[in-house]
Amino acid sequence: MNWKKVEIIPCCRAKPPTGYYALNSGGALNEVGGHTAEMLNLVGVLQNDKFAPRFYIAASTDNMSLQKARVLESSLVDQSGALKVKAAQFMQFYRSREVGQSYLTSVATTLIALVHAMRLMLRIRPQVILCNGPGTCIPLCLIAFFFKVVGIRWSSIFYVESIARVRRLSLSGLLLYKLQIADQFFVQWPQLQQKYPRAQYVGCLM
Repeated sequence: MNWKKVEIIPCCRAKPPTGYYALNSGGALNEVGGHTAEMLNLVGVLQNDKFAPRFYIAASTDNMSLQKARVLESSLVDQSGALKVKAAQFMQFYRSREVGQSYLTSVATTLIALVHAMRLMLRIRPQVILCNGPGTCIPLCLIAFFFKVVGIRWSSIFYVESIARVRRLSLSGLLLYKLQIADQFFVQWPQLQQKYPRAQYVGCLM
């Protein structure tokens, strides 16, 4: 088993690589720790020798998240103490909507993001996409779901709603839940599981 963390980049690969991929679509930290901090906590408890290589993906305007991911990866060492320098790659892609951007203009930027997501999926063909809230993950999840609909099942989507969401889902989570795009949908508060019964309550992961 391998693993990866992704967000967008182009090209095509004839043979899909083995491995698991996780999507880090976190942005800047917020007052409750931030999506990036939550994602890196999840990554930190995985069996990294089994889940490799990993692809960390962030929006093109988000450099801080990738810096934090690089710090995490540099701290991951195998039992012999050698750095796993080839275990991760760091990528950026076009954000579908910037904070404060009008919904009208976001239509065009979302279409561009979907094209980037398509190119990324063709290149990497992830087995698992792990995401946790920001809208950055939506284009890639939509493309992964599209491939499933047409009978090409490369990826399973695991969505972990942010711990900051106590009573209602984020917009990204609501879209993935209502459209049944995520294969596994996890929440960290029992109130959310009661309101959204298809979600799985896993307790606080932070």
